[in-house]
Amino acid sequence: MRAVVFDAHGGPEVLRLAEMPDPEPGPGEAVVRVGACGVNWLDVILRRGETPGKPALPHIPGSEVAGEVVALGAGVSGVQVGDRVAVAPYLFCGTCEYCLRGQESLCLRGDILGLMSQGGYAEYVRVPARSVVPLPSNLSFEDGAALGLSALTAYHMLITRARLSPGETVLVLAAGSGVGSAAIQIARLAGARVIATAGSPEKLARARELGAEAVIDHRQQDIAQEVRRLTGKRGVDVVFEHVGQATWDQSVAALARGGRLVTCGSLTGPDGRVNIWTLFAKELSLIGSYGGSRGELRTVLELASRGALRPVIHAVHPLEEAAAAHRTVEAREQFGKLVLRP
Repeated sequence: MRAVVFDAHGGPEVLRLAEMPDPEPGPGEAVVRVGACGVNWLDVILRRGETPGKPALPHIPGSEVAGEVVALGAGVSGVQVGDRVAVAPYLFCGTCEYCLRGQESLCLRGDILGLMSQGGYAEYVRVPARSVVPLPSNLSFEDGAALGLSALTAYHMLITRARLSPGETVLVLAAGSGVGSAAIQIARLAGARVIATAGSPEKLARARELGAEAVIDHRQQDIAQEVRRLTGKRGVDVVFEHVGQATWDQSVAALARGGRLVTCGSLTGPDGRVNIWTLFAKELSLIGSYGGSRGELRTVLELASRGALRPVIHAVHPLEEAAAAHRTVEAREQFGKLVLRP
């Protein structure tokens, strides 16, 4: 099969199109013909060698897969050859204490598709059969690939972890990202007011189109000061944080009394300070969020199927243009998702 691989860590130029062996399903596994695969920041830092774990090389990245089941291993039930599916990217063992509680992304033996395992920048990918979920018939493979990690992450952050309620106000950072563009929509579906940040007038306009009531240009304006102005000095109930060190101080400062900061990433660095007095005196909550479950992915896909959640796709590239897609993501030039199509 054709696949995009890297043999060494480095810039986008290390990505190359190669012929790799077709995957064969083992017991409990499925092989999916990849219809589309999303490009994520995880793919970028994996290629750079910045993830805590390093996969064996050559490696095929890609965590966000939608496609068609073409082969099944022994002992698989509930899935058939020919099924259109999306792959839940947070792989789990199914037997540890966290899996048994339904917290699949906290699995003691967990992985992310394309992190240590071979991923979806390919014509075919082998996955645990329990990790596939049906792709609604009115969603394209590109739609499924644009939702499978980013929208799942946003849903888990806002609904499961932050427990967003109707009438609350949410600050969504980096609205032009895949996760940010999904978060605006999910927050609005929950009945919240959204303030969004982005770094250009074009992205700010797109954020408004998705449902942001107010916007902040993070290149020109102080985020915390603008939040205070927009909320009558009150602050926001929830900050949707995934940028990291560069915005951490302002994110905490933007919180109202009793506010919650929920974070899934540290794009600009892992270090963030908190004034302990402020933390307890304002009764703030700092919440980590990691991935999401199969059930949450089914919910996200159902919302998209009903037209309540729109996949935001910046561009679709063939496999051989994977390096160009990575350059776009690293330059933060996109609004929404980059998708590869074999």
